[in-house]
Amino acid sequence: MVSSKKFKIGHLPKLIVETYKAWESKDPFRLSAVVAYYAVLSLPGLLVIIVNLVGAIWGVEIVQGQLTREISNALGQDAAQSIQSIMVETQNDKKSTLATILGIATLIFGATGVFYHLQLSLNEIWNLRPNPKSNMLKLLIDRARSFAFIVVIGFLLLISFLMTTAISALNDYIKSIFPDIVIYIAFLMDTLISIGIIALLFALIFKYLPDTKIRWKTVWVGSLITSVLFVFGKFLLGLYFGEANPGSTYGAAGTIVLILLWVSYSCLILFFGAQFTWVYSKNYGLAIGITDEDSQ
Repeated sequence: MVSSKKFKIGHLPKLIVETYKAWESKDPFRLSAVVAYYAVLSLPGLLVIIVNLVGAIWGVEIVQGQLTREISNALGQDAAQSIQSIMVETQNDKKSTLATILGIATLIFGATGVFYHLQLSLNEIWNLRPNPKSNMLKLLIDRARSFAFIVVIGFLLLISFLMTTAISALNDYIKSIFPDIVIYIAFLMDTLISIGIIALLFALIFKYLPDTKIRWKTVWVGSLITSVLFVFGKFLLGLYFGEANPGSTYGAAGTIVLILLWVSYSCLILFFGAQFTWVYSKNYGLAIGITDEDSQ
């Protein structure tokens, strides 16, 4: 049954407190560390698939340059150069047919690992119990679903690149008219686009990745909150990594440590947003597990 209680801004502090208590009880640091570990293992496969997917349209070298720039902003120049080396190495096509086939299978399995374990973490946050009758077919379906999210990320990345190019061209026009405010306009537009694209990605994750059903109304509220927190958190993490440089202590392993830290901190934000979605659903909408179609 749909709750008759309506959301008001004044309810937000209470929702945040309730979300924090529920989020803390799920041991989010352990869950985020697990996803971060598999993110490191998945990184080569993710880079191969995304660079080739987007590169087929945009150009491989351009995609590598754009990704390197984004990684540099998030993790620093040293980490960006290390990951760029991985991207260049993945384009090495001097392999036998058998090695290529085995490599593709290994890459797909590895690349989907991070989303598979993200799915398990979201199931735990939303109090979803695994089906004891789960079998190999479900595992294959989950892996296929995870691969679909990699394709979605590639598509959203392409949109992001196109929007960035459009904004750059628009900024040149605005600069010729209003030279003093172009920086602020560019920053605002870039922030809004980032929030919109990330909110769409989180909405798809909340809707289709966990083993349950959820209303689109609840999904959009939760994903928007999560995207705002994520963009703000990404900005703070960029400042932290740029000033503190925590990876410098670990020498050659510094890039791996930075990736682990970045993914772990980002997952903490994602899991908080997922927990908020669960709390919002409990207070104002249908319980998670029921869709709009089921309520009709």
